[in-house]
Amino acid sequence: MLALRPSCECCDKDLPPESADARICSFECTFCVDCATNVLHGTCPNCGGELVARPRRPANKLASNPPSTERVFNPDCAQQH
Repeated sequence: MLALRPSCECCDKDLPPESADARICSFECTFCVDCATNVLHGTCPNCGGELVARPRRPANKLASNPPSTERVFNPDCAQQH
């Protein structure tokens, strides 16, 4: 099951589970649409994978399948790319 991480790894912007602005790679590295598009150019700086829109979990499933609360933040992500 997707972790639905709460923030962008590059700029630390909040990305709640219902956000349409979240992008992920196949390892669930998570970025906001602005960083994914303008900074990372659609490629994950951690694994080199494609960044795609993160699926949104239905609201009625969040209580029994909560999103992650662990924030991952790497302010140097733009230099890694």
